[in-house]
Amino acid sequence: MNRTSLLLLLLLPLTATADPFPKGDAAAGKKLHDAKCIACHQRLAGGNGSDIYTRIDRKIQTPKALLQRIAACNAQVNAGWFPEEEEHAAAYLNRQYYKFK
Repeated sequence: MNRTSLLLLLLLPLTATADPFPKGDAAAGKKLHDAKCIACHQRLAGGNGSDIYTRIDRKIQTPKALLQRIAACNAQVNAGWFPEEEEHAAAYLNRQYYKFK
């Protein structure tokens, strides 16, 4: 095994943990978000609804909390999302707003 291969093998675990939603499809999540989340968030936060994600006192501080919040909203509005769809929405929100590693 040469040095480059060894270095790549050592870095592999770092890249595997860099994405907190590895099964999430952010593009699919955006579609789900736009269809089911925006109207409620506009009523709650005003504007285009994105202030709910960017406010100074935002409540979501971890990837786990984001998934839990999405699951709660899913149940609250009876969106009917499956867990993988919740992860898609989390991947989108993380890419767009939260930036969790």
